[in-house]
Amino acid sequence: VRSPIDAANIIRDFIGDSDRERFVVLGLSTKNEPQVLQVVHTGSINSSIVHPRDVMKALILANCASCIVAHNHPSNDVSPSPEDIEVTKRLVEAGHIIGIEVLDHLILASEQSLSLKEKGFL
Repeated sequence: VRSPIDAANIIRDFIGDSDRERFVVLGLSTKNEPQVLQVVHTGSINSSIVHPRDVMKALILANCASCIVAHNHPSNDVSPSPEDIEVTKRLVEAGHIIGIEVLDHLILASEQSLSLKEKGFL
């Protein structure tokens, strides 16, 4: 995985065209090779409650060095909500404590994606 687009393509293929928000974690090795890809929460049509422990558990069990988290917006609007930004901050904090770097948080729609890192939120 060398870019947000690489990660978005992997994750989009994994979650497909879901009508519900799915929050996914892509765990990476020290060489940014995928180690685990897991849905950690499935929400409603417009929200998903994500707990850092659920995200970090998958990463710890797979012995990951870093991760990219992502979720889809079934509305096809990739604009981040205040909740998207807040959960990103919480995950970065949790990752810092545990020693697993959160590299990015992607918001996916059918044909587009948004990187919170590229937009300055990470």
